[in-house]
Amino acid sequence: MSELTREELDQRGGATVVEFGTSWCPHCQTIQSKMASLLTQYPQIQHLKIEDGPGQRLGRSFQVKLWPTLVFMREGRVIGQVVRPSQKEMEDGFSTLASAAGD
Repeated sequence: MSELTREELDQRGGATVVEFGTSWCPHCQTIQSKMASLLTQYPQIQHLKIEDGPGQRLGRSFQVKLWPTLVFMREGRVIGQVVRPSQKEMEDGFSTLASAAGD
């Protein structure tokens, strides 16, 4: 899914969490069990996992500099973004996104 463009992402409907990172990043690996739990808890939220790296335009369009970076989007608009999130930041982001989805 790393070939997705910012324009395509901005046109997505619904609630989406975009996760930027890499499979070998220890910080990214650390959040995976919590991410899986939250995705189960909030099935209405779509999840896009983007393999990021130098020169990747999509990550740069969100000013991604550290992994993981989570971008919370509703109807193509960014409603929140966290870098190397704590468990609470992840929970708060999902909760806010789910609340926005209920409007």
